[in-house]
Amino acid sequence: MSGINRLPEPWGLLLDRSRTIEFEFERDRVSGLAGDTVASALAANNRWLLSRSFKYHRPRGVLTMAGQDANTLVQLPANPNTLADRVLISDGLRVTGQNYAGRLDRDRDAWIQIVARFLPVGFYYKAFFRPRGAWNLWARYFRHKTGLGVIEQAFAAGRHDKQYRFCDVAVVGGGPAGMMTALQAAKAGADVLLVDENPVLGGSSTYTRSVVDASADIKMRDSILQQLHAQPNIEVMTNSVVNGCYADNWLAIIDQQRMHKLRARQVVLCTGALEQPAVFHNNDLPGVMLGTAAQRMISLYGVRPGKIAVVLAGNNDAYGVALDLLDAGVELACLVELRDAPPDDPRAREVMARGVEVLPCHAVYAAENDRRSGHLAAVEVRRIVGQGQCADRGRRISCDLLCMSVGFMPTYQLACQAGGRLSYDDGDAQFAITNLPASLQLAGAVNNSWDFSRTQHDALRAAAAAVPTSGSSSTKVPVLQGDEEPARSPNHPWPIFAHPRGKEFVDFDEDLQIGDILNSVGDGYESVELVKRYSTCGMGPSQGRHSALATARLVAQATGKTVADTGVTTARPPFAAETLAHCAGRSFYPERRSNMHHRHLEAGAQMLQAGAWYRPAYYGDPANQVAAIQDEVAQVRNAVGMIDVSTLGGIEVRGTDAAEFLNRVYTFAYQKQPAGKLRYVLMINEAGVVIDDGVACRLAEEHFYVTATTGGVDRVFRKMLWWNAQWRLDVSLANVTSAYCGLNVAGPASRDVLAPLCEGVDLSAAAFPYLAVREGRVAGIPARLLRVGFVGELGFEIHAPQHCGEALWDALVEAGASNGIKPFGVEAQRLLRLEKGHIIVGQDTDAMSNPMELQMDWAIARKKPFFVGGRTLDALSRRPLGRLLVGFEIGDAAAPVPRESHLVLDGDTMVGRVTSCGVSPTLDRTIGLAYVPPALAGPGSKLTIRCDDGVTVEADTVVLPFYDPENLRQAL
Repeated sequence: MSGINRLPEPWGLLLDRSRTIEFEFERDRVSGLAGDTVASALAANNRWLLSRSFKYHRPRGVLTMAGQDANTLVQLPANPNTLADRVLISDGLRVTGQNYAGRLDRDRDAWIQIVARFLPVGFYYKAFFRPRGAWNLWARYFRHKTGLGVIEQAFAAGRHDKQYRFCDVAVVGGGPAGMMTALQAAKAGADVLLVDENPVLGGSSTYTRSVVDASADIKMRDSILQQLHAQPNIEVMTNSVVNGCYADNWLAIIDQQRMHKLRARQVVLCTGALEQPAVFHNNDLPGVMLGTAAQRMISLYGVRPGKIAVVLAGNNDAYGVALDLLDAGVELACLVELRDAPPDDPRAREVMARGVEVLPCHAVYAAENDRRSGHLAAVEVRRIVGQGQCADRGRRISCDLLCMSVGFMPTYQLACQAGGRLSYDDGDAQFAITNLPASLQLAGAVNNSWDFSRTQHDALRAAAAAVPTSGSSSTKVPVLQGDEEPARSPNHPWPIFAHPRGKEFVDFDEDLQIGDILNSVGDGYESVELVKRYSTCGMGPSQGRHSALATARLVAQATGKTVADTGVTTARPPFAAETLAHCAGRSFYPERRSNMHHRHLEAGAQMLQAGAWYRPAYYGDPANQVAAIQDEVAQVRNAVGMIDVSTLGGIEVRGTDAAEFLNRVYTFAYQKQPAGKLRYVLMINEAGVVIDDGVACRLAEEHFYVTATTGGVDRVFRKMLWWNAQWRLDVSLANVTSAYCGLNVAGPASRDVLAPLCEGVDLSAAAFPYLAVREGRVAGIPARLLRVGFVGELGFEIHAPQHCGEALWDALVEAGASNGIKPFGVEAQRLLRLEKGHIIVGQDTDAMSNPMELQMDWAIARKKPFFVGGRTLDALSRRPLGRLLVGFEIGDAAAPVPRESHLVLDGDTMVGRVTSCGVSPTLDRTIGLAYVPPALAGPGSKLTIRCDDGVTVEADTVVLPFYDPENLRQAL
C-alpha cells in the first residue's frame, strides 16, 4: 500500500503500484509509489506539513494539488522553491521544507505571528527609514528572516535547449474541451499540436465527477482518447506548459529542459478554470484545501485526504466532491451550503440520500488547529446574516479535512497576454474574455462552459472557427438544447468572511489578510494595480491565481464600486515559473558552411564556429597550433596566402537614392564616391555606439555592394530595412550573403598568382589601385575583385557565385603552386590585422564604444547634414573622453602574454582592459590593443596589465599601426 492513507485500486490513475520508491523528507525515510509527487507520497504517510509561510512562518500544506499555489514550496538539494505537488519522487531524493528555523514542526521563528498586528501592510514604507540609512541595516534582518529557498552555489546546470516548431492549430489544454477541439480540427485535415501541463490527458475528467456515477465520466474520457490517438495528424505534448502567448500566435512552451518556440496559424485555448478558495479565519491551515485538490488526491494518487471532512459548498460541484470523499471512505461530518437551499442536482440528492447533514445558508466562519501538529482540528460554522456577515454564535464541528468548493476563475492569463480583455458580470459573479484576435479561440471552462453538453458544443464551435473546413457536414456544430438559457454560474458572489482576530488570508503567498487589502485602500491606493504594488498581493509565486478575485471584490467593496469597474491585475508572462536556464538555454543554429568547406578539411583545417558559419581556425596539427599560426602569418607576409571570406555579409543597395541611403546609415561620406572605388563603412546606432563595419563598393551610379561582419550582417540588414521604412528613399535592399563566396588572396606575390587567371581586369597598380573594385572573370568565373588591405599586404578579395567556390579554390591552388601559395585561417588573419592595428567589431568594441574612443574620427564625415547617431556623436564630442583604445607592446619576451579582458591597473585600481593581444612573429614581440584612460594613452606611457593568477606585466603604449605605418606594402 505504501502509506496508511493509501487507497486501493482503481484509485490512483497516475501510480505504478508495482514500484515502491524511498526518498527523504526532513531527514526521515519515506516510501511512496512510482508516479507519486512529494506531496502525495507524504500525504499517503499522513504527513501534511510541507513548509512555512513567507511572512509569518505559519504551517502550510496542500491547497490545490496542482502546482498552482506557493503552499507546497519545498527545497531540493540543488533546486529551491520546488512545488511538492508537481515534482515526482525518485530513489534517494532529499527534500526539506522551507523558511523555518530549527525544525519544520517546531519553527523558532513562528513567534513573529505574535507581533503581526505591528506589521501592517506597507510597514516597511512607514518605519525603519529613520535615521537616514537605517533601512540598510534592517533589510539584512528581514531578508534573513523571510524569503524562500536556498540557492546551491555549487550547482552545475544541466543542458537546456530550444526547438522551433510549427503547426496549423495549437490547442492549449488537454481537458474535455481541448481533446474534442483537437479531434475535430484534425478530422478537418489540420496539423494539430495538443499541449497539456499534466502527465495524462483528460484534465478535470480525470478527477471530478459531473454525474452521480463516476464511471460515466471515465467512459466518456476513454472514448475521446481512443479517437484522439487514432488521428495521425495530432501530436500530443504532456508535462508541458505554455508559458507565454505573444503576437502572431507565438507560443513559448516549457517541456522539462527544453523550450519550444511554436508558431501556429490558429490557437485554441482550452485552459480551463482555477478553483478559488473561501476566505475565513485560519483558512490557510494544513487540512484546508480546495475540493478539486481532494479529488486529485483520491483519483490521481490514491490517497485519502482525511478521516473526517467538512465540505464548504458554493456550487453544485461541491456535491461531487462530497460523493468522492464518501466513496474513498472519508466520514463526512456535514456539508456547509453558502446558498439558501441545496440545488436541484442529482449529485446533491445522492449526498442527502446517504444521510449527510446539509446546512443551508451557513458559512465556515473559522478553522481551528491542533496545538501539537498545527493541522486542522475543527471548524466553526455560523449562519449567514448578510454579505460577508455571520451570526454571533455558531457550532463547532470536529474534522481534519475541509474542502472548499465556492467558485472558479477562468485561466485567463494566456488569453489576456494575446490581447484579450477580461470583464466581470456582477450579476452571476462570472468573468468573460473578449477582444481576442481572430486567430485565437476559447473553448471549455475558460469560456464559461461548465457542463459536458456546453463544453462539447463549445469545442466544435472553436474547431470550426480555427479550421473553416471543419464546418462541413461531418463536423457540423450541433444546436445546443436550451441554449437560450444562460449557463448556471458555479461561482458564489461573496465567499469572504472577516473575523475580529484576522488571519483570513486573501493571498497565501504573501500572508496578506482582509485587513491588509482594506488598509491599502485606506492608505489611498484605490486602484487594484496600486493595491497590488503597495501590498505585494499577487506578486508571489502563484501570481494572483487565488488572490486576484478576492482582492478585486474587497477593493470594490471598499471603494463603493463593482468588481466590473475594479477589474483584476494585468497578467503578464510567464504563466508559471521557469528557470533562467530555459531562457538562456542552448539554441539551435543552422550549421552554415561555405562551398569550400570540404577543401578546408582536405587541407587539414581545424574548424571553429563564427556565428552560424564554420571557418578554418588554422591548418595543421592541433599539437603544434602556435607554430602553425605563425607559419601562416609568415606565409602572407613573405609570399602569398589565401583565406575563405565567404562568411562576410553582402548587401546589395540599388536605386536613385542609394548613395544618399548609405550617407545616412554610415558615418562616412558616399555621395561623391566614384564608381569603381570602395570605401570603409562604419555603422553606429542612435546612441553613438559602433555596431558594425565593412566596405561599400560603388559598382555603378545607382548600385553599391556593401560588406558587413560575419556575425552582424543580419542585424545590419534589419536596421537598413527599418530605417528605410521611415525614410522611404528610392532604394532596393537585398541580403546576398548566401549568394556569394569569397577568397582573399594576400601577400607580395598575390598579383603574380591572380593575373594569369583574370579576364577583363588589369591588375597593375596603375589600372587597379588600392581601394578600387573591378568586375570581370577569374578562372572563367564571373567575379567582383576588391583591393583591400585588412591583413596589411597587397591583396585582392574575389567575390564570386557561391556554387563556384570549390572551382575558384582549385584554380588558385593550381595557379599559385609555383609561388608556394598556402591557405591561412582566422587565427592568422586576426594576428595579421592586429599588426596593422585594425579593430574587430565585437572584440575590440563593446556596448558603449564610440568612434572617438576607438580613435576613428577619420571615419566620420561631420559635414553631412544627417546620419544615424550623428547628433549623439556631436554631444559626445563636447565631453571629455573617459577612455581610448590604444596599442601596446611588451618588451620582455619571457613575460606572460595577456589575454582578452585582462585588466589594466593603476596601482590596485582597474582603469582599463585588454581587447586583443598576441605574439607577433613579424615584429618578434607581444603586441595588443587595450582601453586605457586618456592620461595613459600617449606614446611611451607605462601600463600594468594583470594576467592569469594575478601576475602583472609592464607594457608601453605605442602609435598604431605596429606594422608598415606608411601603408607601403598594401599599396604595391
